Amino acid sequence: LIPPTHDLYALVGWPSLHIRRQTQWLQSYGHCYEMWLGSKGLSLSPFHIRWQTSLFNRLFSRCARINPHALYLWFTSGLVFGLVSMCGSVVLLIRTLQQTVHQMTSDHPQGANQQTLQVVVPGINLPVSQLAYFFSALLVSGVIHELGHAVAAIREQVRVNGFGVFVFVVYPGAFVDLFTTHLNLISPAQQLRIFCAGVWHNFVLCVAALCFLFLLPVFLFPVYYTGAGALVTEVVQGSPADGPRGLSIGDMVTGLEDCDVRTVEDWNSCLTIHTHTPQTGYCVPTHTLQPIYRRLDTSIECCSNNSLTDLCFSYTKLQEKEYACLPARKMLSGSRVCRSNADCLTHTHLDTDPDTHSPSVCVTPSLENQTRLIRLTHPPNTQMLFVGYPPHLQYAVSLTNFAPRFGFLNLDLPVVMETFCKYVVSLSGALAVVNSVPCFALDGQWMLSALLEATLVTVVTDRQHRELIGFFLLLGGSALLAANVALGLWMVTAR
Repeated sequence: LIPPTHDLYALVGWPSLHIRRQTQWLQSYGHCYEMWLGSKGLSLSPFHIRWQTSLFNRLFSRCARINPHALYLWFTSGLVFGLVSMCGSVVLLIRTLQQTVHQMTSDHPQGANQQTLQVVVPGINLPVSQLAYFFSALLVSGVIHELGHAVAAIREQVRVNGFGVFVFVVYPGAFVDLFTTHLNLISPAQQLRIFCAGVWHNFVLCVAALCFLFLLPVFLFPVYYTGAGALVTEVVQGSPADGPRGLSIGDMVTGLEDCDVRTVEDWNSCLTIHTHTPQTGYCVPTHTLQPIYRRLDTSIECCSNNSLTDLCFSYTKLQEKEYACLPARKMLSGSRVCRSNADCLTHTHLDTDPDTHSPSVCVTPSLENQTRLIRLTHPPNTQMLFVGYPPHLQYAVSLTNFAPRFGFLNLDLPVVMETFCKYVVSLSGALAVVNSVPCFALDGQWMLSALLEATLVTVVTDRQHRELIGFFLLLGGSALLAANVALGLWMVTAR
């Protein structure tokens, strides 16, 4: 049976009509959603989220009216700093590029961590555990940067349309929206005060965070004390410092062998010393030594490879090198460090019989390559014995200079404050340097443009010629910055 013609058209047209209605509904819903986002100041695009508001405009206006003369001096100082930093940033980038190229062409690159500027890649040269500090400090630095632009703009009679924050991929930032017409009407000197205000505030924030970092022991003195040693705040499980005879959270490390530890800096310094100096010896009474004799093939089996308590030691006797297998913890407990037998001549060791004395000899652990035996002092516990490569201890434990005066205080609070300040110093300083570079899309572009308008207007009267000069300078600055970023990424990821 064939239905009537109009029924056939109805059956065929119903799906397309349904699809059109769905499309219209989605378009209407999308338009309403965009209007809702716009009303909230939100903007969404691939890998980019932005929020803008005018709620802070009153705050900016109040800041711009605090003290007009003082603000004039403040932003004029920022203008001078911005121009100096623009030249300094170019010199710094050239120097960094030379160092990077030297490391790339050298067979034994050194000093990669001593560069002033480094490309940061989360998960590679930035630990994942530090991401919260990194992004928080980056956001704070960005907000202070834009605050400088906003206050300077209002002071120079330039309207601020709004302030906002954004997240690009995973990196947070901030921005201010200025009224372009007002900005173009003011003089180049006024423009420079606005454009330089961002890097100037980043520099001030960097100095303020650095001062707070140095004064942190004074601020925390009522509840935390320093100078007694390095306090353990974390021990990596399965590391050489872990275990019943190892370190625990709350232990105070006061020494590495004969090297006193009063701060974390002392700890790092002592580890460096033990890494680059020969193995320390220990004064041991001669009667406890049972020499290991050589086999017919001149080979020596000093200690069993399965022993967890004994260690092979070497010493000099009658101008000949001898070996002895000794229980490390028992023999080294209370032993004095030495470099040769002469250091032990004035040292006597009490035997089991209090009335007898035995001369001592300097014994040295017989270890290979850069392996060291190190005694860690952390009273009131017994000394920890570490056998391995000394820098591995730096990754096995986390330490702090601050010890709480009261038991209920958190061990991590000073660490959090100290680490955050270090990131603010680093990132705010980096923003001041990078934004000063005469590069497209950075503050340096507008700083250079205003500077050329202020200085070359009588020398190069044609505006197009001035813009051409600025274009080539910006091209050179952009290429310099891009080369540093590209080679820096290669150094971090490929090597």
